[in-house]
Amino acid sequence: MEKSPHHGPDGGLLPLTETRDSIPTPPSNQTRGGYVAFRLFRRILVALCLCFALYLYVSRSPISTAKLPSNLQFSGLSGDNSNSDKHRHGTSLTSGALDRVHGCHEGASPSSNVKVPLEVHIMSKCPDARDCLQQLVVPAMEKVDDIVDFRLSFIARVVFTGTISVSNKSAEIFCKHGPTECIGDMLILCAANLPFSAGEETGLGISEKSLTPTVRSLGFANCLIDSYERIPERTLVENCALEHGIDFDALNRCASKENVIVSDGDGDGDDLPGGLALLRESALRSEALSVQTSCTIRLDKKVWCVRDDGVWRDCAQGGEGSKVPVFVEEVERIWREKNQYV
Repeated sequence: MEKSPHHGPDGGLLPLTETRDSIPTPPSNQTRGGYVAFRLFRRILVALCLCFALYLYVSRSPISTAKLPSNLQFSGLSGDNSNSDKHRHGTSLTSGALDRVHGCHEGASPSSNVKVPLEVHIMSKCPDARDCLQQLVVPAMEKVDDIVDFRLSFIARVVFTGTISVSNKSAEIFCKHGPTECIGDMLILCAANLPFSAGEETGLGISEKSLTPTVRSLGFANCLIDSYERIPERTLVENCALEHGIDFDALNRCASKENVIVSDGDGDGDDLPGGLALLRESALRSEALSVQTSCTIRLDKKVWCVRDDGVWRDCAQGGEGSKVPVFVEEVERIWREKNQYV
Protein backbone atom coordinates (compact mmCIF):
# COMPACT_ATOMS: atom_id res chain seq x y z
CA MET A 1 0.00 0.00 0.00
CA GLU A 2 1.31 3.45 -0.95
CA LYS A 3 1.95 5.47 2.11
CA SER A 4 0.17 8.79 2.38
CA PRO A 5 2.06 11.75 3.82
CA HIS A 6 0.23 11.09 7.06
CA HIS A 7 1.40 7.45 7.43
CA GLY A 8 4.63 6.35 9.05
CA PRO A 9 7.14 3.82 7.72
CA ASP A 10 5.21 0.96 9.24
CA GLY A 11 1.89 2.15 7.80
CA GLY A 12 0.66 3.65 11.04
CA LEU A 13 -0.74 7.16 11.35
CA LEU A 14 1.61 9.92 12.31
CA PRO A 15 0.71 11.93 15.38
CA LEU A 16 -1.42 14.94 14.44
CA THR A 17 1.13 17.31 15.93
CA GLU A 18 3.74 16.27 13.37
CA THR A 19 1.60 17.49 10.42
CA ARG A 20 0.96 21.01 11.77
CA ASP A 21 4.44 22.28 10.95
CA SER A 22 3.52 22.45 7.28
CA ILE A 23 0.31 24.49 7.80
CA PRO A 24 0.75 28.37 7.66
CA THR A 25 0.02 30.03 10.95
CA PRO A 26 -2.99 32.37 10.58
CA PRO A 27 -2.47 36.04 11.61
CA SER A 28 -3.23 36.74 15.21
CA ASN A 29 -6.16 38.95 16.25
CA GLN A 30 -3.66 41.60 17.37
CA THR A 31 -2.01 41.75 13.91
CA ARG A 32 -5.38 41.85 12.13
CA GLY A 33 -6.62 44.63 14.45
CA GLY A 34 -3.51 46.70 13.81
CA TYR A 35 -4.04 46.48 10.05
CA VAL A 36 -7.68 47.61 10.33
CA ALA A 37 -6.65 50.50 12.59
CA PHE A 38 -4.00 51.58 10.07
CA ARG A 39 -6.51 51.61 7.21
CA LEU A 40 -8.98 53.62 9.31
CA PHE A 41 -6.28 56.14 10.28
CA ARG A 42 -5.27 56.53 6.63
CA ARG A 43 -8.86 57.24 5.57
CA ILE A 44 -9.32 59.80 8.35
CA LEU A 45 -6.08 61.52 7.36
CA VAL A 46 -7.21 61.77 3.71
CA ALA A 47 -10.60 63.18 4.80
CA LEU A 48 -8.93 65.79 7.02
CA CYS A 49 -6.66 66.88 4.17
CA LEU A 50 -9.67 67.29 1.86
CA CYS A 51 -11.56 69.31 4.50
CA PHE A 52 -8.54 71.55 5.09
CA ALA A 53 -8.16 72.19 1.35
CA LEU A 54 -11.87 73.07 1.11
CA TYR A 55 -11.55 75.42 4.10
CA LEU A 56 -8.62 77.24 2.49
CA TYR A 57 -10.57 77.63 -0.73
CA VAL A 58 -13.70 79.00 0.96
CA SER A 59 -11.87 81.32 3.39
CA ARG A 60 -9.92 82.93 0.57
CA SER A 61 -12.96 83.47 -1.65
CA PRO A 62 -13.48 87.22 -2.15
CA ILE A 63 -16.69 89.03 -1.34
CA SER A 64 -18.48 90.64 -4.26
CA THR A 65 -17.13 94.01 -5.34
CA ALA A 66 -19.43 96.99 -5.04
CA LYS A 67 -19.56 99.77 -7.60
CA LEU A 68 -19.53 102.90 -5.47
CA PRO A 69 -18.69 106.49 -6.37
CA SER A 70 -15.11 107.09 -7.47
CA ASN A 71 -13.99 108.18 -4.03
CA LEU A 72 -15.50 105.15 -2.26
CA GLN A 73 -14.67 101.87 -4.01
CA PHE A 74 -15.61 98.90 -1.85
CA SER A 75 -13.33 96.19 -3.25
CA GLY A 76 -14.49 93.49 -0.85
CA LEU A 77 -13.73 92.65 2.75
CA SER A 78 -10.17 91.49 3.37
CA GLY A 79 -9.59 87.78 3.79
CA ASP A 80 -6.77 88.32 6.27
CA ASN A 81 -7.24 85.94 9.18
CA SER A 82 -4.59 87.46 11.41
CA ASN A 83 -5.60 87.82 15.05
CA SER A 84 -8.98 86.26 14.24
CA ASP A 85 -9.04 84.55 17.63
CA LYS A 86 -7.78 87.58 19.51
CA HIS A 87 -10.84 89.76 19.00
CA ARG A 88 -12.02 91.43 22.16
CA HIS A 89 -14.35 94.24 23.03
CA GLY A 90 -14.28 95.74 26.45
CA THR A 91 -18.00 96.05 27.14
CA SER A 92 -20.71 93.84 25.72
CA LEU A 93 -24.43 94.44 25.40
CA THR A 94 -26.27 91.19 25.98
CA SER A 95 -29.82 90.16 25.19
CA GLY A 96 -30.36 89.53 28.89
CA ALA A 97 -30.74 93.26 29.33
CA LEU A 98 -34.08 93.04 27.54
CA ASP A 99 -35.51 90.86 30.28
CA ARG A 100 -34.76 93.17 33.19
CA VAL A 101 -37.45 95.26 34.83
CA HIS A 102 -36.23 98.40 36.55
CA GLY A 103 -37.83 99.95 39.57
CA CYS A 104 -38.95 103.11 37.80
CA HIS A 105 -40.66 101.10 35.03
CA GLU A 106 -42.72 98.80 37.23
CA GLY A 107 -46.45 99.13 36.87
CA ALA A 108 -46.41 101.07 33.62
CA SER A 109 -48.58 99.61 30.88
CA PRO A 110 -46.96 98.90 27.48
CA SER A 111 -49.32 101.37 25.77
CA SER A 112 -48.02 104.20 27.96
CA ASN A 113 -44.35 103.60 27.13
CA VAL A 114 -43.32 106.79 25.34
CA LYS A 115 -39.64 106.23 24.80
CA VAL A 116 -36.86 108.74 25.37
CA PRO A 117 -34.94 109.78 22.21
CA LEU A 118 -31.25 108.89 22.51
CA GLU A 119 -28.96 109.52 19.55
CA VAL A 120 -25.21 108.99 19.33
CA HIS A 121 -23.24 110.59 16.47
CA ILE A 122 -19.94 108.88 15.66
CA MET A 123 -17.31 107.96 13.06
CA SER A 124 -16.64 104.22 12.93
CA LYS A 125 -12.82 104.49 12.88
CA CYS A 126 -12.56 107.07 15.64
CA PRO A 127 -11.03 106.15 19.04
CA ASP A 128 -13.35 108.64 20.74
CA ALA A 129 -16.31 106.68 19.36
CA ARG A 130 -14.91 103.51 20.94
CA ASP A 131 -14.44 105.19 24.32
CA CYS A 132 -17.85 106.82 24.14
CA LEU A 133 -19.64 103.53 23.49
CA GLN A 134 -17.72 101.46 26.00
CA GLN A 135 -17.51 103.95 28.85
CA LEU A 136 -21.02 105.39 28.74
CA VAL A 137 -23.45 104.36 26.00
CA VAL A 138 -23.32 100.56 26.22
CA PRO A 139 -23.26 100.36 30.06
CA ALA A 140 -26.22 102.75 30.19
CA MET A 141 -28.15 100.91 27.49
CA GLU A 142 -27.86 97.69 29.47
CA LYS A 143 -30.02 99.41 32.09
CA VAL A 144 -32.45 101.51 30.02
CA ASP A 145 -32.63 99.93 26.55
CA ASP A 146 -36.35 99.20 26.95
CA ILE A 147 -37.31 102.85 27.56
CA VAL A 148 -35.20 104.66 24.95
CA ASP A 149 -35.56 105.13 21.21
CA PHE A 150 -31.92 104.56 20.30
CA ARG A 151 -30.21 105.68 17.11
CA LEU A 152 -26.62 105.64 15.85
CA SER A 153 -25.88 108.39 13.33
CA PHE A 154 -22.68 109.03 11.41
CA ILE A 155 -20.61 112.09 10.64
CA ALA A 156 -19.37 112.47 7.07
CA ARG A 157 -19.39 115.07 4.29
CA VAL A 158 -21.86 114.67 1.44
CA VAL A 159 -21.13 116.46 -1.83
CA PHE A 160 -23.84 116.66 -4.49
CA THR A 161 -23.04 117.28 -8.13
CA GLY A 162 -26.66 117.57 -9.23
CA THR A 163 -30.07 118.12 -7.72
CA ILE A 164 -29.85 117.98 -3.94
CA SER A 165 -31.66 114.82 -2.96
CA VAL A 166 -31.00 111.95 -0.59
CA SER A 167 -31.64 109.55 -3.48
CA ASN A 168 -29.33 111.37 -5.91
CA LYS A 169 -26.78 108.82 -7.12
CA SER A 170 -24.32 111.51 -8.19
CA ALA A 171 -23.63 112.48 -4.58
CA GLU A 172 -20.26 111.52 -3.12
CA ILE A 173 -19.45 110.87 0.53
CA PHE A 174 -16.16 111.75 2.20
CA CYS A 175 -15.23 110.27 5.57
CA LYS A 176 -12.57 111.82 7.81
CA HIS A 177 -10.60 108.60 8.24
CA GLY A 178 -10.84 107.53 4.62
CA PRO A 179 -12.98 105.22 2.46
CA THR A 180 -12.62 102.27 4.86
CA GLU A 181 -14.39 104.32 7.52
CA CYS A 182 -17.28 104.89 5.12
CA ILE A 183 -17.48 101.11 4.69
CA GLY A 184 -17.52 100.64 8.47
CA ASP A 185 -20.29 103.23 8.77
CA MET A 186 -22.32 101.42 6.12
CA LEU A 187 -21.85 98.03 7.76
CA ILE A 188 -23.14 99.35 11.09
CA LEU A 189 -26.11 101.11 9.47
CA CYS A 190 -26.96 98.01 7.46
CA ALA A 191 -26.84 95.85 10.59
CA ALA A 192 -29.36 98.15 12.28
CA ASN A 193 -31.70 98.17 9.27
CA LEU A 194 -31.82 94.50 8.29
CA PRO A 195 -35.24 92.82 8.53
CA PHE A 196 -35.72 90.75 11.65
CA SER A 197 -38.44 88.32 12.62
CA ALA A 198 -39.69 88.72 16.18
CA GLY A 199 -40.09 84.94 16.32
CA GLU A 200 -36.32 84.55 16.02
CA GLU A 201 -35.81 86.49 19.25
CA THR A 202 -38.74 85.24 21.31
CA GLY A 203 -39.14 81.71 19.99
CA LEU A 204 -42.90 82.30 19.73
CA GLY A 205 -43.05 81.77 15.99
CA ILE A 206 -44.09 85.35 15.28
CA SER A 207 -43.59 86.04 11.57
CA GLU A 208 -44.10 89.80 11.57
CA LYS A 209 -40.94 91.58 10.44
CA SER A 210 -39.22 94.45 12.18
CA LEU A 211 -35.68 95.79 12.18
CA THR A 212 -32.72 94.31 14.02
CA PRO A 213 -33.16 94.71 17.81
CA THR A 214 -30.98 97.44 19.28
CA VAL A 215 -29.33 94.93 21.61
CA ARG A 216 -27.91 93.20 18.53
CA SER A 217 -27.11 96.14 16.27
CA LEU A 218 -25.44 98.16 19.04
CA GLY A 219 -23.51 95.09 20.14
CA PHE A 220 -22.31 94.61 16.56
CA ALA A 221 -21.28 98.28 16.30
CA ASN A 222 -19.40 98.10 19.61
CA CYS A 223 -17.67 94.92 18.47
CA LEU A 224 -16.45 96.50 15.21
CA ILE A 225 -15.40 99.81 16.71
CA ASP A 226 -13.47 98.14 19.52
CA SER A 227 -11.06 97.04 16.76
CA TYR A 228 -11.59 100.10 14.58
CA GLU A 229 -8.09 99.90 13.07
CA ARG A 230 -9.08 96.59 11.42
CA ILE A 231 -12.30 97.80 9.80
CA PRO A 232 -13.34 96.43 7.30
CA GLU A 233 -11.38 93.15 7.52
CA ARG A 234 -13.59 90.23 6.59
CA THR A 235 -12.61 88.19 9.65
CA LEU A 236 -13.53 91.01 12.02
CA VAL A 237 -16.89 91.62 10.36
CA GLU A 238 -17.76 87.90 10.26
CA ASN A 239 -16.83 87.37 13.91
CA CYS A 240 -18.85 90.37 15.09
CA ALA A 241 -21.84 89.37 12.95
CA LEU A 242 -21.75 85.81 14.30
CA GLU A 243 -21.38 86.96 17.90
CA HIS A 244 -24.42 89.23 17.72
CA GLY A 245 -26.74 87.23 15.49
CA ILE A 246 -26.41 89.32 12.33
CA ASP A 247 -26.82 87.64 8.92
CA PHE A 248 -23.40 88.18 7.32
CA ASP A 249 -24.58 87.52 3.75
CA ALA A 250 -27.45 90.00 4.07
CA LEU A 251 -25.08 92.48 5.70
CA ASN A 252 -22.64 92.19 2.81
CA ARG A 253 -25.38 92.57 0.18
CA CYS A 254 -26.57 95.74 1.85
CA ALA A 255 -23.13 97.32 2.30
CA SER A 256 -21.99 96.39 -1.21
CA LYS A 257 -24.79 98.15 -3.08
CA GLU A 258 -24.44 101.63 -4.51
CA ASN A 259 -28.08 101.93 -5.52
CA VAL A 260 -30.68 103.33 -3.20
CA ILE A 261 -32.50 100.07 -2.55
CA VAL A 262 -31.42 96.46 -2.33
CA SER A 263 -33.72 93.43 -2.29
CA ASP A 264 -33.90 91.64 1.04
CA GLY A 265 -33.73 88.38 -0.87
CA ASP A 266 -36.88 86.75 0.53
CA GLY A 267 -38.88 87.18 -2.65
CA ASP A 268 -41.78 89.05 -1.04
CA GLY A 269 -41.14 92.21 -3.03
CA ASP A 270 -39.95 94.32 -0.12
CA ASP A 271 -36.81 96.33 -0.75
CA LEU A 272 -34.38 97.79 1.75
CA PRO A 273 -32.10 100.83 1.55
CA GLY A 274 -28.56 100.05 0.40
CA GLY A 275 -25.57 100.91 2.56
CA LEU A 276 -24.63 103.99 0.56
CA ALA A 277 -28.14 105.42 0.77
CA LEU A 278 -28.25 104.77 4.52
CA LEU A 279 -24.92 106.51 5.07
CA ARG A 280 -25.92 109.45 2.89
CA GLU A 281 -29.13 109.93 4.85
CA SER A 282 -27.35 109.54 8.21
CA ALA A 283 -24.59 112.02 7.32
CA LEU A 284 -27.13 114.57 6.12
CA ARG A 285 -29.03 114.17 9.38
CA SER A 286 -25.92 114.86 11.47
CA GLU A 287 -25.15 117.87 9.30
CA ALA A 288 -28.69 119.23 9.67
CA LEU A 289 -28.33 118.95 13.45
CA SER A 290 -24.96 120.78 13.29
CA VAL A 291 -23.16 117.81 14.83
CA GLN A 292 -19.51 117.69 13.78
CA THR A 293 -17.72 115.91 16.63
CA SER A 294 -17.39 112.17 17.14
CA CYS A 295 -18.68 111.25 19.66
CA THR A 296 -21.68 113.48 20.43
CA ILE A 297 -24.49 112.12 22.62
CA ARG A 298 -27.91 113.73 22.31
CA LEU A 299 -30.53 112.90 24.92
CA ASP A 300 -34.13 113.97 24.33
CA LYS A 301 -32.94 116.03 21.32
CA LYS A 302 -30.38 117.98 23.35
CA VAL A 303 -26.61 117.56 23.54
CA TRP A 304 -25.85 115.59 26.69
CA CYS A 305 -22.11 114.96 26.43
CA VAL A 306 -19.22 115.03 23.94
CA ARG A 307 -16.16 112.79 23.81
CA ASP A 308 -13.32 114.52 21.93
CA ASP A 309 -9.53 114.04 21.84
CA GLY A 310 -9.70 111.44 24.59
CA VAL A 311 -11.64 113.54 27.13
CA TRP A 312 -15.27 114.22 28.01
CA ARG A 313 -16.44 117.79 27.56
CA ASP A 314 -19.62 119.87 27.43
CA CYS A 315 -21.37 117.28 29.60
CA ALA A 316 -24.65 118.07 31.33
CA GLN A 317 -25.22 118.03 35.08
CA GLY A 318 -22.20 120.22 35.75
CA GLY A 319 -19.86 117.90 33.87
CA GLU A 320 -21.12 114.79 35.67
CA GLY A 321 -23.06 113.57 32.64
CA SER A 322 -20.25 111.25 31.56
CA LYS A 323 -20.92 109.03 34.59
CA VAL A 324 -23.19 106.07 33.90
CA PRO A 325 -25.38 106.39 37.06
CA VAL A 326 -26.00 110.10 36.37
CA PHE A 327 -26.87 109.39 32.74
CA VAL A 328 -29.19 106.50 33.62
CA GLU A 329 -30.94 108.53 36.31
CA GLU A 330 -31.65 111.34 33.84
CA VAL A 331 -32.99 108.94 31.20
CA GLU A 332 -35.35 107.42 33.76
CA ARG A 333 -36.45 110.85 34.98
CA ILE A 334 -37.32 111.95 31.44
CA TRP A 335 -39.15 108.68 30.82
CA ARG A 336 -41.27 109.12 33.95
CA GLU A 337 -42.06 112.67 32.91
CA LYS A 338 -43.09 111.66 29.39
CA ASN A 339 -45.28 108.85 30.70
CA GLN A 340 -46.69 110.82 33.64
CA TYR A 341 -45.38 108.13 35.92
CA VAL A 342 -44.13 108.88 39.41
